[in-house]
Amino acid sequence: MSVSSAGNGARQQVFVLVGGTGDLAMRMLWPSLAMLDQDGFLSDDLRIISVAREDCGTEVCVDRIGTAVTKRIGDALEPDTLARLRKRIVHVALDAAHDDWGAKLKAELGDIDRLDIVYFLSVSPSLFKPICEHIERAGLNKAPNRVIIEKPIGRDLATSKIINDSVAHAFDEARTFRIDHYLGKETVQNLIALRFGNIVFEPLWNAQSIDHIQITIAETVGVGERLGYYDEYGAIRDMLQNHLLQLLCLLAMEPPAALSSDALRDEKVKVLKSLKPITAENVLTHTARGQYGPGFADGHPVAGYEAEKGSPSNTETFVAIKAEIANWRWAGTPIYMRTGKCLPSRSTEIVVQFKPLPHSIFGPEAVANRLLIRLQPDEDISLTLMNKAPGLTAEGMHLQSLDLSLSLVKAFDSNGDKPPRRRIAYERLILDALNGNNAQFVRRDEVEAAWNWVDGIVKAWTDTHMKPQMYPAGTFGPVSGYRLIERDEGRTWND
Repeated sequence: MSVSSAGNGARQQVFVLVGGTGDLAMRMLWPSLAMLDQDGFLSDDLRIISVAREDCGTEVCVDRIGTAVTKRIGDALEPDTLARLRKRIVHVALDAAHDDWGAKLKAELGDIDRLDIVYFLSVSPSLFKPICEHIERAGLNKAPNRVIIEKPIGRDLATSKIINDSVAHAFDEARTFRIDHYLGKETVQNLIALRFGNIVFEPLWNAQSIDHIQITIAETVGVGERLGYYDEYGAIRDMLQNHLLQLLCLLAMEPPAALSSDALRDEKVKVLKSLKPITAENVLTHTARGQYGPGFADGHPVAGYEAEKGSPSNTETFVAIKAEIANWRWAGTPIYMRTGKCLPSRSTEIVVQFKPLPHSIFGPEAVANRLLIRLQPDEDISLTLMNKAPGLTAEGMHLQSLDLSLSLVKAFDSNGDKPPRRRIAYERLILDALNGNNAQFVRRDEVEAAWNWVDGIVKAWTDTHMKPQMYPAGTFGPVSGYRLIERDEGRTWND
């Protein structure tokens, strides 16, 4: 497959990667661009400009990119991919602190009126404002040119508005692509197909049939080199405000009128605005905060968060929330979310626990149906059903639970075919941005609605002086995290 022309008429596509020598670029973005090139999704004449303060030159830059791509992709990388990618790349050394940033980039770009430019700002949010100002002053922001910005978009509602205002001055909302890489994951995108493409699920997707939902993002690593950033943000701002709430929206939203970007995002905003506030009155029963202490995780001993920091800290490395949605579909069905560092296993999963039978003729053997959606380490979807146990018994019929797999990988394995390559989530999102499709990106009112809810929780923690409870590294969080869900009789985390 080969794309012969740019996505915007006769304009030539240019992908400007600001922060092109940074960690995220080397681990995720360059490998994603390489695989899009290998699979024929990039236009033949697409140019890629790497921008960074480091004046390493194009030759050194592309050598580093080649090493990073080879390490990330491995055997799936075809021999001629890197050679083709190298020809697209030019590295430009620019410092956002200097007034000539935009002029120098403009000189490298050439005739602006013949270009379709996508800027990916893989830099600290503190640089969004000056970089967008440089782009605007140099006249590099005219339509159809658009910008991709990475999280975190602020640390609360007030700072989020400041960042969004600074970007909006140069790029209108339709050309601002706020990225949450979870939305590019295959299994996350499959939630829409699973829910709205199957009549089997949608009639049961409500409080009448579902007892509760669990969303878990567990990490085995500690904060590592991100300690400075993490100590300011904590688990609730780093993970819950974006990744967990995006998953909640896809699970809880109403069927959109179409697959258009605004139709999808309108429904997600409605979910966020329907979340019941967590205040000082219920914060002790609806939230849990934790901070990892000494223990053993990710295959090695851990000194503990405060020991790593070298001073006392009130930052949570674990958070669990009981969320409730005040609408007709979900009234009375809680959604439990948790995320943490230095936990026993690395996993991201969603559990949709259906209610038990209103009356079981089989006695206690009948187990309620459960839909398990795993995003990592392996992508899988399975539905637990009850089935007659094979064989004869003198006591009558016995039941056993059986998992019905909806995994594409397992389907390929069973047919003896090679399973499809597991794509990097950024591949889908970069391709969508190049094509001008912002459906899988986060709209400003989504970001602000999420911050508004999270800010209420943080304020409640402050008002009640609720501090993180220590948990040993290598365990599934503090005792309060278990109490959060077990307080509701008959419910436990799916560990």
